[in-house]
Amino acid sequence: MNKKLFLLAASLLAGIGSYAQNRTNEIGFQSDNDSFLGQGSDRYYTNGFFLYYRHAMDVSKMKNDKLANAVFGLELGQKIYNAQSGQLPSAAEVDRPFAGYLYLGASANLLYKDETTLKLTAKAGIVGPAAGGYPIQKFIHNTFGFYELNSWQYQVRNAPQLNLSAEVNKLLARGSWADLTFTAYVNAGTGFNAAGIGPMVRLGNFNQLFQSVSTQSSVSKSSNNTLLHNNEFFFYYKPQINAVAYDATVQGNIFKDHPEPGTQEIVGDINHLVFSNQLGVALTTSRFVFDVGAVINTREVKQMVKSTHQWGSLTVLYRFN
Repeated sequence: MNKKLFLLAASLLAGIGSYAQNRTNEIGFQSDNDSFLGQGSDRYYTNGFFLYYRHAMDVSKMKNDKLANAVFGLELGQKIYNAQSGQLPSAAEVDRPFAGYLYLGASANLLYKDETTLKLTAKAGIVGPAAGGYPIQKFIHNTFGFYELNSWQYQVRNAPQLNLSAEVNKLLARGSWADLTFTAYVNAGTGFNAAGIGPMVRLGNFNQLFQSVSTQSSVSKSSNNTLLHNNEFFFYYKPQINAVAYDATVQGNIFKDHPEPGTQEIVGDINHLVFSNQLGVALTTSRFVFDVGAVINTREVKQMVKSTHQWGSLTVLYRFN
């Protein structure tokens, strides 16, 4: 009897593991904030919040036998940027323009059997007061008893945004508990023009790039993908060099002279070369995806008083059919 119960339990667990590999939808959020790192700072990229929906497409209907997975995504996000503080004695202390960025995005993520991935994204939104940066930050400060804001009059003015991006990942090498991936991206549009390259190192229990947290592809409709692990649990490190041509949260409307006559807008002078380091831990279960990380960037604006800035990030996703 005990043997039969053991076999039944083992069968159920195996079924759960197999089923977990084929969740076809996920929803969830990502929250970024510099306070997550416990340093008491409130500067530069200070807060971000994003809502995600992703749906795995049926690759068998795409007439491309090289595809292992394909994921369609929707994203609603807001980013908020400060100067060195949200409470400053004068305009002379504003070392980075205040800005809010609000957008809606759609993406197509194509993931190949050879562990090359291509993600294409389009985003439409706005930079400036209409993005709601000031009221959201004021709400956060009032709710948690932080200091009173007094410098949002120095934010960039309203500018509509239409931006496109492409991201590529390619597996370079893999061992039993570690692998190395080449990553690159290009952004182009009315607000954000940049490109970046770098490696990504993963250590632990990870899956192939065609179905992994690392490539935003933890959902799949294919039953032919044999994964390395039912659940992922790994550490990652992603250094990157970024070449920046234009940033609307610093420079404002790309089609206008800056600062605009008759305004109090303060426009920063961007650094065209920025180094970033991202590290964290990712975990998946049969239903949930968790990613906890930190990002450290070198100075993005030449006027910045601090040579680096950093923030923490928390992502929680729920997978379902």
